[in-house]
Amino acid sequence: MAASLLRRAASGRGRCPSPAESLRRLVSSEAAPEQALPRPLPEMRPFEHRPSPYAGMGGAEILEKRKKFLGPSLFYYYQKPLNIVEGKMQYLYDEQGKRYLDCFGGIVTVSCGHCHPDIVKAVQEQTKLLQHTTTIYLHHAIVEFAEALASKMPGNLKVVYFVNSGTEANELAMLMARLYSGNLGMVALRNGYHGGSAGTIGLTGLQTWKYPIPQGEIHHVMNPDPYRGAFGSDAAAYAWEVEEHINFGSSGRVGGFIAETFQGVGGTVELAPGYLKSVYDTVRKAGGVCIADEVQSGFGRTGSNYWGFQTQDVIPDIVTMAKGIGNGLPLGAVVTTPEIASVMAQKIQFNTFGGNPVCSAGGLAVLKVH
Repeated sequence: MAASLLRRAASGRGRCPSPAESLRRLVSSEAAPEQALPRPLPEMRPFEHRPSPYAGMGGAEILEKRKKFLGPSLFYYYQKPLNIVEGKMQYLYDEQGKRYLDCFGGIVTVSCGHCHPDIVKAVQEQTKLLQHTTTIYLHHAIVEFAEALASKMPGNLKVVYFVNSGTEANELAMLMARLYSGNLGMVALRNGYHGGSAGTIGLTGLQTWKYPIPQGEIHHVMNPDPYRGAFGSDAAAYAWEVEEHINFGSSGRVGGFIAETFQGVGGTVELAPGYLKSVYDTVRKAGGVCIADEVQSGFGRTGSNYWGFQTQDVIPDIVTMAKGIGNGLPLGAVVTTPEIASVMAQKIQFNTFGGNPVCSAGGLAVLKVH
């Protein structure tokens, strides 16, 4: 067999034809009569917007400067990375004015389309008046935004903390859970992603994003993947595994449980139906706090529901959010109950940029668009 394969390879018959060869064969007289020509690639619909002429730094020069001055861990797509210079609604434009359909949304961030006029206007108007002040002074933008965000939350989730990113939101949520419960142990899911800071990298359950540093009393349980998981869509079996872990893999008490309601970085994986309801009950019985990470699934990402946890028919104790909350602004939030929020009064709670007036005005505009 090996000799036969070698002879075929030498004659050219054993190799895969190139695309050009395949096309020639398809249209040649030897092709079967029922074979049809390849369908043309789909074209985007006409769009009235014309991008502004770009006279800035070219992509090749930008790439060289990135390699020289930015961290080596930064990555990019394509052998020749795109130099994106403008965006409008669902489209992006490169330095040549070529239009692209943005299916990625800036890593699940642009929730209202690029440069939405209402959001741009709100940011511009606030920037003209006051770019920055902190929470040690009063400003209407932060309370208007907090009130509007709280109105989107079910149950007693009414207290809002503003931060700058999803990583920071999850750090704060973990701190709250540990302080409120009096327990250190945190439970997270394998395949989940919750950030890359020293604390949240422990919560993250993806090898791709983890460094070999101490995780700090964080335990990972089985991912309730209904498609490729060990128990299929059997939520009860996955929930049982969590209970077994708490009872025999830890002290029997936990500080909190955190899960994305749809796993984002892990591959847009939904949880087995009914999973969170069972697990939340188990975690609360063990003294823990239930945290829903809505950084990628919140703000209508799941379709008919505003929050991903609504697909599981649960109300968390803490909800973290970022990305879609600001449509591209550096903005995140933690929403919790007055009881859990009260533990933060033990010390002065302060965030230099949390609740920045420009971000608050933009975030409020996002909520109005949604």
